Amino acid sequence: MKIDLNLKPESKRGSVPDDESNLGFSKIFTDHMFTAEFKDKKWQNAQIKPFGMLSLHPAANVLHYSQEIFEGMKAFRQEKTDGVSFFRPEKNAKRMVASAKRMDMTPFPEEDFLSALQNLVSIDKQWTPKSQGTSLYIRPTLIGTEGMLGLKSSKEYLFYVILTPVGPYFPEGFNPIKIYVEEKYIRAVEGGVGEAKTGGNYSASLLAFRKAIELGYNQVLWLDAIEHKYVEEVGTMNQFFVIDDIIYTAPLDGTILKGVTRDSVITLAKDNGYKIKEEKLTIEKITETIKSGSLTEAFGAGTAASIAPVGELFYKNEKYIINDFKVGEISTKLYELLTGIQYGRIEDPYGWNVSVQ
Repeated sequence: MKIDLNLKPESKRGSVPDDESNLGFSKIFTDHMFTAEFKDKKWQNAQIKPFGMLSLHPAANVLHYSQEIFEGMKAFRQEKTDGVSFFRPEKNAKRMVASAKRMDMTPFPEEDFLSALQNLVSIDKQWTPKSQGTSLYIRPTLIGTEGMLGLKSSKEYLFYVILTPVGPYFPEGFNPIKIYVEEKYIRAVEGGVGEAKTGGNYSASLLAFRKAIELGYNQVLWLDAIEHKYVEEVGTMNQFFVIDDIIYTAPLDGTILKGVTRDSVITLAKDNGYKIKEEKLTIEKITETIKSGSLTEAFGAGTAASIAPVGELFYKNEKYIINDFKVGEISTKLYELLTGIQYGRIEDPYGWNVSVQ
């Protein structure tokens, strides 16, 4: 797909602020964006243009029936070369196609997805920060744009990509966070859209998330929709628990997002001698093993947060402190391996890093 460059001579050519300590998460956006339209049964009008507002028909499908998906991914400044690299972008391309099919949307082709990223980030790569814990966050999005109020899948779509330099997702950085276990509300059910990265999954979580924040917690741990007893995932992360030196995480059974960081953590753990089990655990099992001391660590893994140690769970009005609210040895090891590859500090034996040309 040919990409037109709609860049005017007077277009902004900004860069990441000199003080990267206050980047936060998604406070500022880069100069440009990528857009492409699906009309008349074909993708067309692919272009990179100055960052700006979208114009939508008031009856656009996305506004009324939430036909929308997105991806979350990052590019990292390489410490040894000062270059910029994506982290496993082909996985995001494939997952976006899978999400589109589940939501009955026309997928943006994987090859064009990767080409769009290369072209856009190459133009705006000066926005990629250099400090530890920072990165260039990439948000590809696909929305239904057909203006019609009848309930049906859209025949027209907009695919766009925007970029934002970010710091750590949690202000705590690589320090323990606190998780609220939701007992009433649910995130996803088998046969639903839990494994699709669609906005509805996240909007349905906002009420519980606000409740957690008001109680002083960082995120929500979801339980299964049927029995309300099996732990699933956290709002922005796949969740891991270390019990008797075995790392557990929920299986991919249709309600769990197929996290790229999750897959990377599992690979790194296995290749470094840790035992991994993908199986369902009850919240009772979790609380009992915290009390007995056999659960020694817990951490979340996701694109936004990388690896986030968990120091406390709140369930049924009781606080459960994990590892004396300290970062564990396994969490630290996996964090160092993952970020070491992402920032180019250590060798990448998997070919996960893809250089921005």
